[in-house]
Amino acid sequence: MEASVSQAESPMKIPPYLKVVAEGIVLNLHVQPKSSRTAFAGLHGSSLKLKVQPPPVDGAANKACRQFLAKLFKVSKSSVVLKSGANSNEKVFLIADISLNYALARLPK
Repeated sequence: MEASVSQAESPMKIPPYLKVVAEGIVLNLHVQPKSSRTAFAGLHGSSLKLKVQPPPVDGAANKACRQFLAKLFKVSKSSVVLKSGANSNEKVFLIADISLNYALARLPK
């Protein structure tokens, strides 16, 4: 009986950089500014690494992150909220009104 319960409840593997909240999902990013192009570049510790073209001046790198995530998840820029890390490479973004399955399908494997 116990084996069948564990099979039925087999949890979906959620990456360490992703968290589900009531508003949508929270994404932990390690951002590397001044890159040749804006793209994901694997993991950095327990965060997903995102390289962005703009330098970290006047919020340009943060803006590039928001635009990239909005386009990736096909949501408005207002649905992508920087929760913490405005002046740090370690950033936490809330992407509102998307599901875990949708996020996992859009993020790199």
